[in-house]
Amino acid sequence: MLSESMETAINGQINKEIFSSYLYMAMGMYFEAEDLSGAASWMRTQALEEMTHAEKFMNFVNERGGRVTLQAIAKPAFAWDSPHAAFTAALEHERFISASINDLVASARKDNDYMSDNFLQWFVGEQVEEEASVSEVIRMFKLAGTSGGGLLMIDRELGSRVFTPPAAE
Repeated sequence: MLSESMETAINGQINKEIFSSYLYMAMGMYFEAEDLSGAASWMRTQALEEMTHAEKFMNFVNERGGRVTLQAIAKPAFAWDSPHAAFTAALEHERFISASINDLVASARKDNDYMSDNFLQWFVGEQVEEEASVSEVIRMFKLAGTSGGGLLMIDRELGSRVFTPPAAE
């Protein structure tokens, strides 16, 4: 059985994951408006990935006998000064999510909740990938500078990303 405190904390994380999806969808629409369809596609793929994270958390709460209580989703930003700034905001957001996952792990360990700790380790590894992925895009923008050709090459590269759902457990 999931403790009340862990259930509450995971419900908070579900909200953060759904907000993440909402934020990345907003970023995708920003990129669409900027005629950067590859970056828009990358962000829509990221939005799908974040919803699968929320689903994993919801399934876990249900499997442990808890109750999922969905909360209101905050309004995300919808405009950025540049594509580079949008991805920098995405990295800041991923770091926020990483800190939140770390807090969940600390809570699980404090409560000797080994099942939650084990479950959360997938997200710990996932956050390493999330931060690295966004950092790589930021690195590409830094290298390209304000070059129109460089931006087009990055956009083409970003458009090649495809959504791969995590393996069923």
